[in-house]
Amino acid sequence: MNTKRYTVRAPGKLFIAGEYAITEPNQDSIVMAVDRYLSVKIKRHQYNRLELPEMNLTNIRWSEKRGKAIFKKYHPRLRFIKHILDTFYEYCGGHAPVHILVSSELDANSGQKYGLGSSAALSVAFLTALLKFSKQSEQVENRLTIFKLASIAHFRAQGNGSCADIAASTYGGWLNYRTFNSEWLMTQLKKGRTVKSIVESEWPGLKIVSLKKPDTLHFLVGWTQETARTAPMVAKVHRLKSKQPEKYSRFLATSQTAVEQMISGFKSGDLDRIITGMKQNRSALRLLGIEANVPIETEKLINLIEIATPYGGAKTSGAGGGDCGIAFIIEEDKIADIYRQWEAVGIKALPLNVSIVGVQMI
Repeated sequence: MNTKRYTVRAPGKLFIAGEYAITEPNQDSIVMAVDRYLSVKIKRHQYNRLELPEMNLTNIRWSEKRGKAIFKKYHPRLRFIKHILDTFYEYCGGHAPVHILVSSELDANSGQKYGLGSSAALSVAFLTALLKFSKQSEQVENRLTIFKLASIAHFRAQGNGSCADIAASTYGGWLNYRTFNSEWLMTQLKKGRTVKSIVESEWPGLKIVSLKKPDTLHFLVGWTQETARTAPMVAKVHRLKSKQPEKYSRFLATSQTAVEQMISGFKSGDLDRIITGMKQNRSALRLLGIEANVPIETEKLINLIEIATPYGGAKTSGAGGGDCGIAFIIEEDKIADIYRQWEAVGIKALPLNVSIVGVQMI
C-alpha cells in the first residue's frame, strides 16, 4: 500500500509570440513558463476525495467504474477534472483511494484571472500526481508522455486548442512550440484507439524546442485588470478564416515571419532581431483584430504597448482583449519609469519570471 504523500506543482504560462496562428499546422510560436504555480497534493485516503477551495468545491467524492470517474454529486465545474481522471484510468487503470487538494497562485486574490493558463497547469499537475502515486515512475520522468496525456484530456473537454500552455506547464522555460495535427488526434479518439496507443504514437507536426532568452534582454509583464473573453474572439477569427481565407492566410504568413525573426534572435543573442520580430507580430495581430472585428488590443493594452515601445518592443500576450501585455526592454534603468507610467493608466506590473523547471515534485 502506498502511504506516501506527494506534492506536485506545475507553472503557469504566458504567450510571447504567434498567438491565433499557433492553432494551425506548421506555425511557430514562443511560449514561456512563469514562476506562479498550481499545486496538487495527493495522499492515501479511505475514499476518493477532491478539494478545490479556489473553486468553492470541497469534499468532492468519486469512484472509478469501468475506466470512468463517477462523481457522487456532479457539478459542471468538475467536467474538466472528469476528463483528466478518465484519461488517466484508460492509460493506467485504477488506483487506491486518494485525497487530492488543489491550490493555485495563477489567479489574483480577488479571483480575477491573469490569463496564466490555469486549466493547463491543473491537467499537467493532476496527471503527474496520479502517475506518481500509482508508482508509474517511468511515465513521471517522461515529459512527452505527460504532455500527450494532458493534451488528450484537454481535447476531450474542449475539442480544440494549440496545447502550447500544456507544453509550457510540462517542460518549463522558454519554448519554440508548434502544435500537432489536431484533426489527426480527434480522428484517433473517434476511432476508439486506446489512450496508450495514441500516447505511444508519433504526433504529426508537434515541435517542442527549448530557447534561451539573452540575459541582457529584460522581460516585463503588465496586467490590465480586465478579464479577456477568449471564446467569442476565437470564433470571430474562425469566421474570418472561412469567409475571407486570403486575409487569414496573409496573417499566418506575417505571423510566421515575425516569430521566425524572434526565434533567430533568441538563438543568436541578437536583441534587435527579437524586438523587431515582436513589433512585427504586434502589427500582424493588430491587423487581424481589425479584419476579424476582434478587440485584441483594448484601450489599456494599447496604453501598455505605447508606453513600453520607445524602450524596446511590446505586444499583447495570448488572445488579447484584456489580461496581460508583455514587453522586452534593453535598458534596465528604464524599467521603473515604465512601471510608473503603467500604474498611472491602471496597469499593474506583475513580477513574473521564467520558471526554468516545468512540472515537478516538491
